Amino acid sequence: ASSSLTLSQAILARSAIPRHGSPSPVAGAASHSVPSFSGLKSVSPSPHVSVPRRRSIPASRLPVRASVAVEAEKVADTELIEKSINTIRFLAIDAVEKANSGHPGLPMGCAPMGHILYDEVLRYNPKNPYWFNRDRFVLSAGHGCMLQYALLHLAGYDSVKEDDLKNFRQWESRTPGHPENFETPGVEVTTGPLGQGIANAVGLALAESHLAARFNKPDNEIVDHYTYVILGDGCQMEGVSNEACSLAGHWGLGKLIALYDDNHISIDGDTEIAFTESVDKRFEALGWHVIWVKNGNTGYDEIRAAIKEAKAVKDRPTLIKARCFFKIASVTTTIGYGSPNKANSYSVHGTALGAKEVDATRKNLAWPHEPFHVPEEVKRHWSRHIPDGASSEAEWNAKFAAYEKKYPEEAAELKSIITGELPAGWENAIP
Repeated sequence: ASSSLTLSQAILARSAIPRHGSPSPVAGAASHSVPSFSGLKSVSPSPHVSVPRRRSIPASRLPVRASVAVEAEKVADTELIEKSINTIRFLAIDAVEKANSGHPGLPMGCAPMGHILYDEVLRYNPKNPYWFNRDRFVLSAGHGCMLQYALLHLAGYDSVKEDDLKNFRQWESRTPGHPENFETPGVEVTTGPLGQGIANAVGLALAESHLAARFNKPDNEIVDHYTYVILGDGCQMEGVSNEACSLAGHWGLGKLIALYDDNHISIDGDTEIAFTESVDKRFEALGWHVIWVKNGNTGYDEIRAAIKEAKAVKDRPTLIKARCFFKIASVTTTIGYGSPNKANSYSVHGTALGAKEVDATRKNLAWPHEPFHVPEEVKRHWSRHIPDGASSEAEWNAKFAAYEKKYPEEAAELKSIITGELPAGWENAIP
């Protein structure tokens, strides 16, 4: 596992190497040097953007006026979230439409869970995609990559600027037609063949679990991050996903959380024509803790509660089955949500909506903006992830400094694993 991590870190760090036979990186591409330790240099935290927070005091215990204020705050919160989710949807719609190629349906349906993951759950530093203790995210259903590109753009990653969204699926673009970790810092795993992404996610979760067992101390858990994955019906149909998930359930890797985009549509039509098994019962049999979110379109609190429940299940039986360490949240969504004539059909899976349907979708979702527009209030809301991410990394670096002082040998070994540097005298061990 340590060798796998070393290799993956080395691969990720080579993002500045020219591809496609070009003599230099794509114009405008961010240059990332191989990190000496935790990745790119930490950014000094800037003042946090003021974002409305929900109050923790139950409304029923507040005076009438205060209770009304709380309700108004919740409404404002929900309006901002829905505006943010629609921003994700239309960035995907507009990019696919401009390229006249791509898969708009998954981003339109998965925008709510994508928003909640990147805006509320995941721990990351947009200015250092290679910070070691970040949470990992894998889009196993890689054809829906505009979901991930839109999220990276909103979160402030330098690898996905507005021009990159407009250059979706073009030659030498940093936003290719499936996520490529060589091309786009912030993308952890190259995904395309269905089922491979979830299998990679199992490997990432295994690396975290193995390194945590190897290096964590009672007074300093230096390795502590989650792996999240979104997979679809196509991933569930592939044998490799079942094999990897079987092994994952056997290992009991409590920090892998998979969100299954259960929309019942494949590129050929309804999954009823080829895929009718009970996925939840299969995963229970594999040793996973199973949760069903019935409304993945607008059930934001349901999605939040499912992730919270999943994180609470670590190393003990759940109410469902006796050795259920893993978590899969089955989220029922509508593919192409918001499209009045193509939603919930295979016609929105792998082709652009078309100008007429794009206009109809804009009207249906009350989105009067021009293509690729991000409302200012959405920009302000998401901008906090840059200082927050820098603070999270700085906090971890301080934690590692304390670890290194107390456990110098272990720290040196973990450093070598993270950076891929071989120990002195390694060549003498070859014979």
